[in-house]
Amino acid sequence: MAVGGAADELVLAVDVGTQSTRAALVDLRGEVQHLVKTPIEPYFSARPGWAEQRPEIYWEVLCRTCRELLHRAGPLAERIVAVAIATQRGTYVNVDRDGVALRPAIVWLDQRKASTDGLIPSFAALALKAVGLHGFVEFVTQYCRSNWIRQNQPDIWKRTHKFLCLSGFLTHRLTGEFRDSSGNIVGTMPIDVKRSRWASKWDPKSRLFFIESEKLPELVAPAELLGHVTAEAAAETGIAAGLPVIAASNDKACEILGAGCLTPDTACISFGTIATINTHNRKYVEVTRLMPPYPSAVPGHFYSEIGVLRGMWMVSWFKEEFGLQERLRATEASVSPEALFDELLRGVPPGSMGLVLQPYWTPGPEIASYTKGSIIGFGDIHTRAHLYRAIIEGIAFALKEGAQLTAKKNGVPITRVRAAGGGSQSDGIVQITADVFGLPVERPHTHETAVVGAAIDAAVGVRLHADFDRAVAAMTRVRGVFEPIPENVEIYRQLYERVYLRMYGRLLPLFREIQRITGYPQ
Repeated sequence: MAVGGAADELVLAVDVGTQSTRAALVDLRGEVQHLVKTPIEPYFSARPGWAEQRPEIYWEVLCRTCRELLHRAGPLAERIVAVAIATQRGTYVNVDRDGVALRPAIVWLDQRKASTDGLIPSFAALALKAVGLHGFVEFVTQYCRSNWIRQNQPDIWKRTHKFLCLSGFLTHRLTGEFRDSSGNIVGTMPIDVKRSRWASKWDPKSRLFFIESEKLPELVAPAELLGHVTAEAAAETGIAAGLPVIAASNDKACEILGAGCLTPDTACISFGTIATINTHNRKYVEVTRLMPPYPSAVPGHFYSEIGVLRGMWMVSWFKEEFGLQERLRATEASVSPEALFDELLRGVPPGSMGLVLQPYWTPGPEIASYTKGSIIGFGDIHTRAHLYRAIIEGIAFALKEGAQLTAKKNGVPITRVRAAGGGSQSDGIVQITADVFGLPVERPHTHETAVVGAAIDAAVGVRLHADFDRAVAAMTRVRGVFEPIPENVEIYRQLYERVYLRMYGRLLPLFREIQRITGYPQ
């Protein structure tokens, strides 16, 4: 039940992802009344391993998407009472005092490394080596974007007024305020995750991820006010000037909230560019040692995550490299090529006739940096359809491994799974997930859970719903359940335990030799 307003009020929720921007009008039942999606070129590479984008591209696409949405919505646009934005995580922008970008944004997929010289004191390095943590600390320090810019572009860093996440950059363009949601500050930033505030100067993160305090934006909690839409932003986006912009959170946090997963026994699998297994928790739990949980879209809460960095990107890769037939048919039928890939899944038996894939196309911080993706078991019977099914099965195996680790660390077994993100639209992908996990997989009422999650934050922020419990009860629900097929569960159990879990350890020495011979990755 709405508080302080009529039930026909709407929230404008925007999700700025890696491959597209979505703008949606969401009502108080979580129904998406209108949605417009605009593709984004994910990044350009000036050098091998780099991933950058012009920050203005994100703003221009947001403006174009919102204008198109509001044009299609017609009179419905008059019912908008608040705006919220969810964005991709770990993409950073240096801006001057006017909010103008000083260099291309460094996108989260970027692989460049900073030097650790002088960042890890020698005494600390010895202590970290003694407890087996030096490699991990070195890894995260190298991937700190502010460290790289300070070392390699000191003139840019000197001119930087604020070092912003993409969310902070877009917030400034909308409101004129250098503010951001604490729910967007993740990764290699000097953040005190437990307290949702910038780390003190005594916190080790303030040394490892050094950023002068004056270069950091003001933080507000999810569901709090970031500012109001300025007249200039209104002219560019079509959004009414003066509307409140409410803090949401990063896109994964919003997906979890929009899927209604608020307890650690219910896992949210997100089939996005990064495929992830997430659990929501009131407690602060480090699933991987020294890796803090992420800030939730609910203030004072957290979510854990184990991810496949190139998750559904691998589907895009398959589409470009092997999916010409589906691309041509999709053009004729005016559907997406991905919608036709379920035919490939149906034509191949569980286990892909012995083809097993480990989806480490880009390794994460918890595994060796020279790790590579791998596919074993090829024979003359295999086709591109077998490869596609092996990709989906490999992603599901990796997520199951993450789920088992997460449940162990949380001390709570996972008994329910919900699937979100673009990949959850595929019946084949969701069924394979149910079979690999051996659990029913629930599909939320919409796959656009990120915009629903952002809308929940906004609805609570402007008191359209009294609190998060009531907002989640009103705006999320399940529309379908995929039950595991017993004979498939047994096939996957054996492949997972007897093959998949053994692959990494056995192949790791070979990955090291590949790096030594070819020099890649550097």
